[in-house]
Amino acid sequence: MPLDRIDIAILETLQKDGRIPNAALAEKVGLSQSACSRRLDNLEKSGTIRGYHARLSNAALGHQMTAIVHISLSGQFEKTLSDFEAAIKRCPNVLSCHLMSGEYDYILRIAAKDLVDYERIHKEWLSAMPHVTKINSSFALREIVDRTAMGMKPEMA
Repeated sequence: MPLDRIDIAILETLQKDGRIPNAALAEKVGLSQSACSRRLDNLEKSGTIRGYHARLSNAALGHQMTAIVHISLSGQFEKTLSDFEAAIKRCPNVLSCHLMSGEYDYILRIAAKDLVDYERIHKEWLSAMPHVTKINSSFALREIVDRTAMGMKPEMA
């Protein structure tokens, strides 16, 4: 679905304030409330808007450590990938998981309380994942950027 300038204004506003009331959103983007609501429905139905979330602080929840983990599997067969992906979705400490091209098959971002907790996650979860042949872990010293919003420009016709 091509986005016009009003759709982009709606998306940019929602990225900054996902709880903005429809009336305020409509006023901000220059639409009537009903037109704004229709556009919002279309953006949701098309999958452009995938959901609305509260951003939680891992540190405030006791997870002071972020690990970036590279995983290699025994192969790239469909069953190998689907077995791993089904298993990794069950690990509650995995914040994100990406299938990659290049040296490693997957990159994970994991939240842990501390090094002892990460060791537990490594033993109980990561090492027990199906088809894993190599695990390479790095630990974030400091977060520099953690965006949920991205800048958008209208498509050029």
